[in-house]
Amino acid sequence: MDLKREILKEHSKRQAHKVADYVRDNMKRFEELVNVYLAGPYRVTQRSAWPLSLCVERHPELIKPHLKKVLDHLTHPNIHDSVKRNTMRLLQFVQIPKRFHGRIASTCFDYLQSNAEPVAVKVFSMTVLTHIIEDQPDLKNELIIILEDQFPFASAAFRSRAKKVLKKLKAESLKQKAIDPKL
Repeated sequence: MDLKREILKEHSKRQAHKVADYVRDNMKRFEELVNVYLAGPYRVTQRSAWPLSLCVERHPELIKPHLKKVLDHLTHPNIHDSVKRNTMRLLQFVQIPKRFHGRIASTCFDYLQSNAEPVAVKVFSMTVLTHIIEDQPDLKNELIIILEDQFPFASAAFRSRAKKVLKKLKAESLKQKAIDPKL
């Protein structure tokens, strides 16, 4: 299959799944998809972001050798919202190496605090941050403050995810206080 040609045929859920089904857990095909995604042009990158995230959801180990390149791509100016959304989406399914925690956390906090970011980008960023906080608990209070600050004015999707995240973070705080009352 010529992935670039297939991706350009149409932009639909069916097509995204067709590409992901073709790639399966094949590292060589996945690498080809990553290369198509990174090479562009703009429309190809936008359309390949969805099947890329589907592949990682199904087989998270595939992204490991390409994670740095995919993260670098997030820093390009004027990237499409679908690229941000699907990159944050795929990061939910990955055990993120510690060396990327600071960089990814910073990006997620930026997305959460931006009024310009779509709700899906923010929601996926919340989840990614929640996973990072498991290893970096010092970020917990910052996330709680941001979510509580935005909660009253946010969309239903944001509030739904924020409620779950806040409940989890606050439960962990209570558990930690029970273990160490000095906190």
